[in-house]
This record gives sequence, C-alpha cells and structure tokens, in this order.
Amino acid sequence: MTIEKLIQSFVAAIIADSDYETFDNTYLFNQILGWIGNPDLTEVLESDVSQFDTLEMMDALVTIAEKNGSLDQRQMNRDMLGAQLMNFFVPRPSVVNHRFQQYLTEGPQAATNYFYQLSQKSNYIKTREIAKNDSFDVTTPYGDLEITINLSKPEKDPKKIALAGKSTSKQYPSTALDMNNVGFWGSQNQAARVNHRVVDVVLDGETWGLQYSPYAYFAEHCIVLAKTARPMKVDVKHLKQLMDFVDQFPDYFIGSNADLPIVGGSILSHDHFQAGKHTFPMAKASLRELITIPGIDLESAGIVNWPMSVIRLIDQDQDKLLLASEKIMQAWNNYSDSALSIQATDAQQTRHHTVTPVVRKEHANYVVDLVLRDNNTSVEFPDGIFHPHPDVQHIKKENIGLIEVMGRAILPPRLKRELQDVEQYLLDQPNDIQAMHLAWAEQIKSDQVITPENVHAVVNDAVGHVYMQVLADAGVFKDDTTGHAGFKQFIASI
Repeated sequence: MTIEKLIQSFVAAIIADSDYETFDNTYLFNQILGWIGNPDLTEVLESDVSQFDTLEMMDALVTIAEKNGSLDQRQMNRDMLGAQLMNFFVPRPSVVNHRFQQYLTEGPQAATNYFYQLSQKSNYIKTREIAKNDSFDVTTPYGDLEITINLSKPEKDPKKIALAGKSTSKQYPSTALDMNNVGFWGSQNQAARVNHRVVDVVLDGETWGLQYSPYAYFAEHCIVLAKTARPMKVDVKHLKQLMDFVDQFPDYFIGSNADLPIVGGSILSHDHFQAGKHTFPMAKASLRELITIPGIDLESAGIVNWPMSVIRLIDQDQDKLLLASEKIMQAWNNYSDSALSIQATDAQQTRHHTVTPVVRKEHANYVVDLVLRDNNTSVEFPDGIFHPHPDVQHIKKENIGLIEVMGRAILPPRLKRELQDVEQYLLDQPNDIQAMHLAWAEQIKSDQVITPENVHAVVNDAVGHVYMQVLADAGVFKDDTTGHAGFKQFIASI
C-alpha cells in the first residue's frame, strides 16, 4: 500500500465515523497530508496496512511524519500529532456539549453513552494503553480487593504531590484538570489535549465540567471539575453537589479525594470529583456495627466492615443526610485521641482531619460513605502516620486516594518487572530481585510450598494482602479491640 492509499483509508474512516461527509474528502486528504509533511505519495509502505484499524493507521501516519522530519520541524512529539489526527473524529466543543444536553432529555445513560463512546473513538481515552494494565482480584476478609498494576502512568511521589498543591506555577494550562486543556496542542512535557472535550453539568446551582479520564481506572471513569481553578475543599456543600450528581446520573457513583496532602489525591490545587460506572469492593462491604446520629432518624447508619474507618449513612432524605454528615465532619475535624495518635490540629492550629466522601444511589436511597482521614506525621512515620508504612512501600507508597480507599489498588508500573523477579527468586531461578522485596519474598517462601504452577498466583495473592495492609495503615481506627473502642468513643462525641 502507498502513502496515498493510507491517507485515503484514514479519510474514509473519518467520514464513516464523524460529522464529515463525502464532499469533504479532498479537504480532509489535504489536511492530513499537511500534518504529516507532504511526503512522496507514491512511496510504498513496508507494512501491509490494508487491515489496520483506525489507531494503527494513525500510528502509521505519525511514523511517516517522524521519518520525514515533520515532527522535528513542528517541535511536536508523536502524541501531539496523534491527537491532531484524531481530532478530526470529534465535533467542536460547543457541538459536543449541545448534543450531550440533547441526549440528557432522553435519559442519563443516552448522554453518557454518547460522550463516553466519542471519547474512546477519538483516542482521548487511551484504550490501548489501558489494555496493557495487569488486573486481578484477591480474596481477603474484607471481600475481593481489586489490584491493578498501572502500566500507562508513572508512580507519583507523595512529597511532590503536596508541593504541587501549593504551587503558584504560571504553567499553561495550570494542571491536567484546567478547563484550558480543551483543544490544547500539548508540549514536550505536557499531554496533548486537542481531541479533549468537556460538557456541562449543574450541581447545586453551579456549572461544573464533566470529562472522561484518559487513563481510566474503571468502567466509564470520569472527572467532574470546577470551571475555575480553586483548591480542593470537602464540606457539606460538596456533599450536596455529590448528591445532585447521582440524582442526574443514578447509574454512576461519585466521590471526592480528601482535601489534605498525604491523605488526598494527586491534584489538590483544582477542585474536582471522580465518578463512574463501577461497584467497588467498599460498596459491597456490609455494616460491622449499627450506630445512631443524635437527633437524626436515618433509615440506616453504621460502621463499615472495612480496613479503613468508614461511616455509612443511608436515607431518601437529602437534608437529613447532609445534616448527619455535617455533624460527623464537624466532630471529626475537632476530634483527637492521643492514645491512637489521632490529632485534629497541631500547635500552629493547622488542620489535620478531613474525610473522603463517596455517594451513590440504591433505588430511592442515597448511600453516603464518609471515610475518616488524618494526615499527621511522626518521627516513626515521617511519610504519614495513616499512610502506607515503610514495610509495605515496596508495593505502594503513593497517596491513598479515592480509588484506593474504595478497594482498587493502583500500583506502579515498576512492579511488572519486579514481581517477575520475585517469582524467579521464589523458584530459586536466576533473578534481579530488588533488595526492598527480599524480606517479603522470604516470608512468602516460609508460608507455603512454591511450585512453577502456583508461583504466579501465590505472588498475586501476597500483593493483594499487602494492599489490604496498606488500607489498614491508612485507617485511623484499626480493626482490632482497641480500634473498635476508639471508634465507639468518637461516635459518642458526635
């Protein structure tokens, strides 16, 4: 196949799957030709691209541009040009938003299906990269925890996350959540967002943006973001907005990262929520113990059987749930228990307590999970008292954000190779096991007989149980007799 035939095939794909029509054929051909640098159209390609899908054709076009120097001349990388090419599949932002609102009149699933499929079709959602992730479930006393080794994005340093939350950088766009990313060409150190679209959703009278995550960690993983940059803040107003969201999109859950470093998410400088169509392990967990909130008669309230400290509230009445949540958050913001290393503020009156809230709908009821968080540090645990402790950081050292809280581990890509070395070590085969994994590997070896047939399952199971300990480290009231007594004492203070 020649370059000319490749371009024609790509144009045909655009016309078949976008607003462009056959009349636009020549225009599209010339646009793509210009982007890849006007190569010799008669050149025969080494690969047979006749059976390529759209993304493979995009790759081939980008490779042509790279070989003929067009990328260097334009100061672009492969990702930037790929986004430009896939942008032909996406209507302009106003059209996407208008259609989303039209589909909403048919029903929320019609609207989200349209937008989700468009985001995949345009390669904004990196379906190929996501498919490379390793995922497996591990059975624990708290249910089946979900483990993902994330091969599409690097591990983040908690200290850098905290610094970014205080950053006054003049970078444009300021963060990956900045609304100015829509249509942004990208740069050598910033992701291309030419094919990126955001639609409007109204929450408690305020217009927010809704977009899908390019590196989705679960089904229909989306982000709801404030239209203007402002720091994360978890309060009752936010809970009202979460409830308004599930009223409009009842098949999605929605939650917020905590708004403090160490216990918060990776972007603290831009107010946002995460939502999607997935039932997480925490949502499946039962109540360990029922509780009452003074003066508020709820259908159900209790402590969730979970390694982290979670209070669940269930009722149809939004106002009652907001009042109960406010009581809990106010009590937690001022609660200290020195015997359990729980401290609400320090000598400088710096706030150390917040919650990670998650809201979903079950029939007519709202289900509100409030996860208690404390970001204090100590000499023994300088990374955080309620953060993954040193003995588990060989598997996970990054902040425990919303997704991890709910029972889905997002583990760093380094583990793909490192766990293979652990398996070889357990089988007494040549390996390059990292020193940080040695004690753990020896413990695994001492617990059971390792064979070539079971070693992979054994290591996966061990990873899942380390993650369970990660969650336990992040729990402020431990799942033991002392922790249960401490939790009851806090409940009594509400």
